[in-house]
Amino acid sequence: MADSSILIIYNARLVDSCIDSPGILIIKDGKICGIYLGECKSTKKALLYSSAFLAECPEDTNPDFYDAKGLTLMPGFIDMHVHFRYPGQTQKEDLDSGLHAAVAGGYTTVVLMPNTTPVISDSNAAQKVMDEANSKNLARVFQTVSITKNFEGSDTSELDSIQAKEIPVITEDGHDVLSAAVMLEAMKKAGEKGIIVSCHCEDPALAQAARPYRQRALSFMKQYGIPAGKIHIKTPDVPAAVNFEIDGNLTRANSLLALAEDTATIRNIEIAKTAGCHVHICHCSTKASMDAVRRAKNEIALGNTSEGFDCTVEVTPHHLGLVGTDAPNIRALVNPPLRSEDDRRAIIEALRDGTVDTIATDHAPHTQDDKAAGSPGFSGIETAFAVCNTVLVKKEGFSLRQLSHLMSENAAKMLRVKAGRLAIDYNADLVLVNPDEEWIVNSENFASKGKSTPLEGKKLCGKVHATFFGGKQVF
Repeated sequence: MADSSILIIYNARLVDSCIDSPGILIIKDGKICGIYLGECKSTKKALLYSSAFLAECPEDTNPDFYDAKGLTLMPGFIDMHVHFRYPGQTQKEDLDSGLHAAVAGGYTTVVLMPNTTPVISDSNAAQKVMDEANSKNLARVFQTVSITKNFEGSDTSELDSIQAKEIPVITEDGHDVLSAAVMLEAMKKAGEKGIIVSCHCEDPALAQAARPYRQRALSFMKQYGIPAGKIHIKTPDVPAAVNFEIDGNLTRANSLLALAEDTATIRNIEIAKTAGCHVHICHCSTKASMDAVRRAKNEIALGNTSEGFDCTVEVTPHHLGLVGTDAPNIRALVNPPLRSEDDRRAIIEALRDGTVDTIATDHAPHTQDDKAAGSPGFSGIETAFAVCNTVLVKKEGFSLRQLSHLMSENAAKMLRVKAGRLAIDYNADLVLVNPDEEWIVNSENFASKGKSTPLEGKKLCGKVHATFFGGKQVF
């Protein structure tokens, strides 16, 4: 492209939560400054439609033109929950690989979790990560701060110096705050400042009770050469009794982890009501937990809650697209685990009825050695749109407008970012996709360092072709 502050994207299908129409988009200095709805398949016609706007520009203005070739232009996706493992775990991911994975997946804003080495526990450490990440000018980065200092579960003093404008979200992601009293103290501080408390809802004692079952299953898998990191790989012949032991132990672990999620979700919502804060429920995966969120939202709608209380919830693409009650998916270790078909259906219906606010990836890259040792989570930011489009749009009858609402607009509102819509004066953070293109997942092509995914070899529908951040093409 020429050196110009004006970009005209034409021959596109424009889709956001309110629009689904052929059209063109005019971008100036990183902002959307013009939208024209209607067929426009040539540069000549795009120039004609843009003439009124260009007449107000200096005479030597020479705009760039980008032919979208009939593909679908949407607001860039916004992820409330990612792990870039920086600082201290760069063998798994770093800012460069994480940001390139994000834009390859169509994401232009990401919220980073603080379970790094060391833990991000204060505003200065968070700001340092954000400054370094944002200097790369690939995507907008928010770094969260831990609820308690160093995840030790008792000291919330670092929250006193945090401001919502710079750090809109705090979280203890990876586990939950054990003490309800400490959580109440933290939520009161967050409520006073308008900071979102993002909760990994998992009762620590029940999670500890589940651990021996997972470890027993992993010991059998290691003994018989069954890879924990890439479940799609053909495994050697294994005695039926061994498979029974592996899957039986994982079933027992997952049952305890479901109870851990459900009890903690209810607890954290109730504490947030008392504190008058915005609680955001991470990676909700069970029907019971979703029902608890729905009850809280109904109380808010009726005005039966304390001032300042709000409750939002995210779900992940992998919990939408995969069932984890049988092999091989039961062996794809993630927290919370892949659930039953009943749970998966409950999540989809919660998306349909508006209970779910946003879809977040919980992108969690690991080395293959770490996966073999039982580290939970896998890489998902580069497959997220395709999974959601395949499951929700192609199979469940959702519209692309609804998907844009869930993957862009709602999260932008929560983060107070002027993005997530194709609207005048909004940031020109955009993704160009073909929602009908089929492709096969091959993790070796991921920009992420993490190559573990239960989707390996799966056919998905929906491909990202380009990503723009502030009007600049970054993928």
